[in-house]
Amino acid sequence: MTGSAERTRRRILDAAYGLFYRKGFLRVSVDAIAETADVTKRTLYDHFTSKDELLSAVLELHRQLALIRIEKWGARLTGDIEDMLDALFSALAQWAAKPRWAGAGFTRLTMELADLPGHPARTIARQHKAEVEAWLARELGRRGFDTPAVRAREIAILLEGSTALMLVHGDRSIAATAAQAAKRLLGASNGKKKRRSRGETTADRPARSAR
Repeated sequence: MTGSAERTRRRILDAAYGLFYRKGFLRVSVDAIAETADVTKRTLYDHFTSKDELLSAVLELHRQLALIRIEKWGARLTGDIEDMLDALFSALAQWAAKPRWAGAGFTRLTMELADLPGHPARTIARQHKAEVEAWLARELGRRGFDTPAVRAREIAILLEGSTALMLVHGDRSIAATAAQAAKRLLGASNGKKKRRSRGETTADRPARSAR
């Protein structure tokens, strides 16, 4: 592909991403994408044989870009697990504060394609979510957590849930609430780990008095 063709392809991808994110896959026409990208429909179809193929290409590009951004952001993280969680959910709240924020694009597009489980775009979305979990697991592992993959899945659920609820309620404080829940979750997990390392069992711990 020539440099000019590559630039045209990227322009189409960027136009499609912006429209898909704001309006959703089903509400956006090929005509609108071509007009936004300043190309003819024929040129668009020279690069992508269908709207579905274009969506898959958009998600694949942004899957790669998202992973790069996450890893660069993660490389600047310092401190213990509480500092990491504060930074993570604070970044989520800041993202939600952006003009025309519409939630997690991968999640929204997957929901639009809920009746098409074999759609290539859903495969790419699953890969993206798995990569986020794997990154979380690495960060937790570096901070000494055992079963980091399990804990990462739990944090991912809190991230997804808080993102959805912020979109529904328009309340960014939900991210801080999710951060506190994550701290309690991981604190309890780490407490169990410490007790196991000391050989302490449930029976060894003083029973709480009945109230």
